[in-house]
Order: sequence, then structure tokens, then C-alpha cells
Amino acid sequence: MKNITKIVEQIEKECQEIGFDQVSNQEVGRLLETLCASKPHGKFLELGTGCGLTTVWIAEGMDEQSRLISVDNDEKVIAIAKKYLSEDERITLICDRGESVIDGIENNTVDLIFADTWPGKYHYLEEALALLKVGGIYVIDDMLPQENWPEGHAEKADALVAYLHQRDDLKVVALDWATGVMIATKTAIKNRPC
Repeated sequence: MKNITKIVEQIEKECQEIGFDQVSNQEVGRLLETLCASKPHGKFLELGTGCGLTTVWIAEGMDEQSRLISVDNDEKVIAIAKKYLSEDERITLICDRGESVIDGIENNTVDLIFADTWPGKYHYLEEALALLKVGGIYVIDDMLPQENWPEGHAEKADALVAYLHQRDDLKVVALDWATGVMIATKTAIKNRPC
């Protein structure tokens, strides 16, 4: 990607102009860039495009054969991402509900999911995790207490952390870094009850 620093600065400026403050930081972006680079010819899913700040970093880590689907249900913010990323043929930006996009992807086909919104993180989690291949990586951030968390959100975050740790088909690590990152690698296809 040409001049990623300048693109990030421009997107950050436009986010500020529309009052969108739910942006991922660059440390998370660089981590995602590195993880995506470990998956050549990868299929990636970003749940919660926002203005596209993290999308830029994911794209920076992708090779030419990799593909990214990124979804957000807010037309105003995803319009900024489209402004800077729509010419990249590796990226499909979708304005829709995350649940709808998850339902449209075949299970066991995705190499990495970055879940930065409610679908695929605090609900529709099983459906999202089912998309991962064995060896696929699931990444979430904002797991350390944040000033903008509404009342009761800390309990939701704690429950999510506990749930991911108790699954027998994931290897999970929680990092006290950036906004609090969790990384899980899928180790098996989980059998679902009939």
C-alpha cells in the first residue's frame, strides 16, 4: 500500500471531523498486519470496518493473492474506508449487518477474523468461530477497561474472556498491550450437537 502513514493520518482526520471516536490504535493495526502476513493467500474477515484504520493495516499485511471482507453497518463511517480502499481489488467493503455477512461465508474457510464490533464478539460468536479453518486466528481488542464502556460492559468482557479460555478447540492468549488484545488459534473443528 502506498504511503500507509499518510493514509492513516488522513483517515484519522476524517474520523475526527465526523465525530467518530471508536477507532483502533496503530499498535493493534501493526499486530494485525503481522498476523495477516503469516497467512499467504489468506482469506480474512474484519467485523467492524469503522472508518478503515485497521483495514489499512490488514491490507498492508496481505499478499496479492489474499482477500479481505470487511463489514460495518454505518454508511457514514464505511464511506471513509471506501474513499481510501475501494481501488484495492483484494478488499470487499460491505455496508450491512455483521450477522448477514457471517451467514454468507462458508464454515472452515477463513484464516483470520478481527472482531471489532458486537457480531462475532459479544453475540454471534459461535457462528463467527465456525468460519475459521484449523490454524485460523481470531483477534479481538478493547478487552482492558475503557473509559467509553457503558455500565455493565466489564462483566460482558469478563464473560467473553472466560468463555474463550474454556473452549477446547482454541489456544488463547490475553495480552496486556494496547487496549487489551486476545488472540485465539483454532485447533480443531468443534462438533456441534444435532
